[in-house]
Amino acid sequence: MKRLFVVIVILAVGFTVLAQEAAPKVAGAKLWKTLEEIDYEITQDEYGDLYIPVFSDNIKAIQGQIVEVEGFIIPFEGMFKPEQLILSALPISECFFCGSGGPETVMEITMKKGQKVKYTTKRVKIRGKLVLNRDNPDKLMYQLEAGVYTGYADGAY
Repeated sequence: MKRLFVVIVILAVGFTVLAQEAAPKVAGAKLWKTLEEIDYEITQDEYGDLYIPVFSDNIKAIQGQIVEVEGFIIPFEGMFKPEQLILSALPISECFFCGSGGPETVMEITMKKGQKVKYTTKRVKIRGKLVLNRDNPDKLMYQLEAGVYTGYADGAY
């Protein structure tokens, strides 16, 4: 009987730890609102002006944390891969690459090994670890690593 009790306690603690790790620190619209809190330093490189992101304290606080982002998959011809994609907070007609959004409205996502996302025009949710990119101008400033597709966003049309 004692052994059974000990096993149950160990399992309960283990499941509690797993549940806490899986829960996102920030999700949905609140995440994108936080990611808007950004300024830029202007420096020079061999091609001209280079805008270096300066992340707010709120953004720095979620660096390396599990977050859940909601957005629209950007369908770059020849570049979309089900395991590596770009997500926009805005629909395609308004996204950073096509319309009125800024660089803070897009995120580069690398899916967890074995995870893939099929292209859709609906708003999707993906959970993963947020990584901030300040130094590599060839990459987006917001990265999501070990992404896991969690379904369509509520109210996705």
